[in-house]
Amino acid sequence: MFNPITLVGKLLTWVNEGLSVRAKIIIAVGMLMFIGLMGYVAFRINDYFENDPKACMTCHVHDDANNAWTVSEHKMINCHECHHSSKKEQMVQMYRFVFMGVKSVAPRHGETIVAWKICYSCHWEKNEKAPTAKLVNNSQLHAKHVFMEKIQCVQCHGYKIHKFTAEPRFCVKCHEGREVHGIGMEAMACLNCHTDRTKDLKPGRKKCLYCHGGENVRKELLADATLDVTHYQPDEKTIKRAIKIVVPADAPMQFDCYQCHKPHKTARPDWGNCANCHPNTAKVGKHAMHIDMGLKCKDCHKPHVWRVTPAQAKKECVKCHEYKDPKTFIQQ
Repeated sequence: MFNPITLVGKLLTWVNEGLSVRAKIIIAVGMLMFIGLMGYVAFRINDYFENDPKACMTCHVHDDANNAWTVSEHKMINCHECHHSSKKEQMVQMYRFVFMGVKSVAPRHGETIVAWKICYSCHWEKNEKAPTAKLVNNSQLHAKHVFMEKIQCVQCHGYKIHKFTAEPRFCVKCHEGREVHGIGMEAMACLNCHTDRTKDLKPGRKKCLYCHGGENVRKELLADATLDVTHYQPDEKTIKRAIKIVVPADAPMQFDCYQCHKPHKTARPDWGNCANCHPNTAKVGKHAMHIDMGLKCKDCHKPHVWRVTPAQAKKECVKCHEYKDPKTFIQQ
């Protein structure tokens, strides 16, 4: 094994005869300074290739990656924090460039793919190297995809090189056939509806009310700062265009909107299917008579309010007959 002290000793022995003590000291100091300088140069070269993003540009084959990185959320993090290669791999890359004239690299730099554990080091707990990194430790979306389904982070974040915030409809890359059909929501981000707020990731009622409700709901969701809201907010035009609804706090139906609305299947609810949940309704009171007349449920039970009140009966029921107290409707 190379030992600089032994080397200095041998050199002094070779030149020992005929030299004064002063000359010996000068030679020894010179040798030590030379060894120190070489060590420093070696350290700087290694530090450059291990820590300086400019080193990655040495081969002149990373222009697209570099351009994307400089405008990305990770522009303050150098390449080596995420991309790791062994000394052997580095030497092979250098040899191919210098001696074989290789001027391009394979997609994802050959075998170099950022493992989820590297992302985890900044996005699970606070890391002083990335103090502003979004944490995913309370994200149902990441719990489902990363820890349960074992999906690598780069399959969503970075499937386009150095584009870390996934495109609005990136989910359909895996969830084929889950596009939204015919209700004016086709261009919206999947996470405009699906949310970190629910364990099954399905839209809760308030997520629908982000567009279809009032400003108070939007403020509430933004205050929660779940990743779906902070990264995928519907634009103002979409919010303004959305039909506004009011769901009374005492409305008899308190389930989620997707129980009736099926955006991945049909444009609007099929009101003839209310019987799927209310199979005995036709046997109660005067429902059968009204159904036989061709009336649909929503003709009397207004969506989201549902309960027929005396005030509504005086307005709606009198279109067909004289006013009757709604309480008598369920009586035979």
